[in-house]
Amino acid sequence: MSRLHGLARFLWDFVIGDDWRIAAGVTLALGITAAVAGTSWSAWWILPLAVAVLLAGSVWRGVRPGP
Repeated sequence: MSRLHGLARFLWDFVIGDDWRIAAGVTLALGITAAVAGTSWSAWWILPLAVAVLLAGSVWRGVRPGP
């Protein structure tokens, strides 16, 4: 395995990890924060809210019964 391929696999596992939904949610939240920061609105609250929502969703998916 080449070093570049190994680095790509490491980054995939590090960023995506066990749940691709968390990685997608964080990426979306960062994009929204960047878009709002470019306006006159305050953007500080977006990331904490996104973390709370993503964490709650992840815990809910982890404890619900079923497949």
